[in-house]
Amino acid sequence: MFIEQPSFWLRLLYPDALWRINPKERAVYLTFDDGPIPEVTPRVLDILDHYGVKATFFMVGDNVRKHPEVFEMVKSRGHRLGNHTFNHLGGIRHSTKEYVLNIHKANTLIHSDLFRPPHGWLRHRQYHFFKRHYKLVMWDVVTRDYSKRLTAEEVFENVKRYARPGSIITFHDSLRSASKLWYSLPRSIEWLLAEGYEFKLIP
Repeated sequence: MFIEQPSFWLRLLYPDALWRINPKERAVYLTFDDGPIPEVTPRVLDILDHYGVKATFFMVGDNVRKHPEVFEMVKSRGHRLGNHTFNHLGGIRHSTKEYVLNIHKANTLIHSDLFRPPHGWLRHRQYHFFKRHYKLVMWDVVTRDYSKRLTAEEVFENVKRYARPGSIITFHDSLRSASKLWYSLPRSIEWLLAEGYEFKLIP
């Protein structure tokens, strides 16, 4: 559960970050990390369109550079965009200056006020810098669709077990996640709709 639904103590490390939205409202917020990827993102968009769902995509700047047509496809279908660094950098392994420059480089292409750090970790100085310039968006449920140890059925079970009112739910439109995504994403949407949840964009 520490991974799938971050603990209270982990959330305290970044108290101004957005981990969960209004728990009194029966709504959830789908997010996708690591795209855009031509082999994955368009099919994700088709699934979302099928159910009339909008989501927020935290994009890697270098993927936007390489696949601008897929980036434009996400924008044109009415989804929200977020910054996920230019090279999928983890903040702990890089200096604040290097990390900030990398995020700004990504934002010359993405143009978003939302930022999600890869792996969810930031140095303290990085956190204090970014909370002044971006809305930091973490998650309330990470599906772990990227994990080789989980089956597609278990990814779906993570959604069923941990989703709750206000949850920010994270999938990945990446090659690593694709095989599990095609099973778990439509079933997760159908289950959440059946449970009375509304899908909303990160505000």
